[in-house]
Amino acid sequence: MALAIGVWLYLDQRRPEPPPTVGIVTDRAGSPATESAMVYERLSNPDRTVVRQGGAVLAVLTDNASTVMINGPKRTFSEPLATKASVITTAWVRLAPQPWQAGQENAAWFTDWFTKARSDTSPDVLEVATQYVIDAPAEMDAEGRRFRGDASFGPIKAGGVGRKEQSDFYDYLGVPWTFSDAVAKPDSSRYGAVDCSGYLRLVFGFRMGMPLRGTNDPGLGLPRRAYAIAEHGPGVELVPNTRTRVTAYGTLQPGDLVFFEVEDDPEILDHVGIYLGLDDGGHHRFISSRERIDGPTMGDVGGTSLLDDGGHYSTAWRAARRL
Repeated sequence: MALAIGVWLYLDQRRPEPPPTVGIVTDRAGSPATESAMVYERLSNPDRTVVRQGGAVLAVLTDNASTVMINGPKRTFSEPLATKASVITTAWVRLAPQPWQAGQENAAWFTDWFTKARSDTSPDVLEVATQYVIDAPAEMDAEGRRFRGDASFGPIKAGGVGRKEQSDFYDYLGVPWTFSDAVAKPDSSRYGAVDCSGYLRLVFGFRMGMPLRGTNDPGLGLPRRAYAIAEHGPGVELVPNTRTRVTAYGTLQPGDLVFFEVEDDPEILDHVGIYLGLDDGGHHRFISSRERIDGPTMGDVGGTSLLDDGGHYSTAWRAARRL
């Protein structure tokens, strides 16, 4: 590809590139959080349990959502050829074995899972999301499938201008897939490609283990298209779609889904991304698979990846959901 863009996760002490690596720049064992008992605090809007220890926030568990934000080692996400900004965060986003409900802090499933999750530095939702940008290194799984590496948005349209939508995660993988409600076969012309919602399904579904649907009908799992994920996807609706610009920045946490209306029909949400958090310029930044840059990006080619700058995507932001 002509445009070489990479997302890198850096240590404070830089290592030579490539390949990109995950860096740990803080030490869990030395945290004040080890000095006192955990406290479970209930908050609302959305209903959630905040786990605190020694005055520090350890985790946020949201009612009816499987994604859990855990405070851990600091990381920096950047994409230097697409934006000058970077996102420095201590947020690690994991999927719990089941959706959270108030009062489950003493349940066996939770205590076992949370103990392991707090010390887990394997790839989380945010890191996995960065493994599909341009020039990201490829890796094969035990079944011979390329499960990570440079993803495009889709094949070039017949007219030679723009790229086709409708590339799902199984197109990227190049394998057929059986869902509970459908059977799908990959299109060879779409190998290695994911559109915006296909990218989410690749990250949250295939990589992180969330159940997937083959259609847009309501039911267990993550449906196919952005509008269906927003309307009846798993988890909890954070910001409902009122067909007007959203500015509810304080409701978001890293790993949340943000939905946009960027095409012709104002009634349909047609783009979705993953919220990363505040960048080093103080702006709310997301990552998504986009046509103009031909694949996943947190950068600013063809429009800034921001929710609060008055740009194309910022003014098109309509809704949010926590899976």
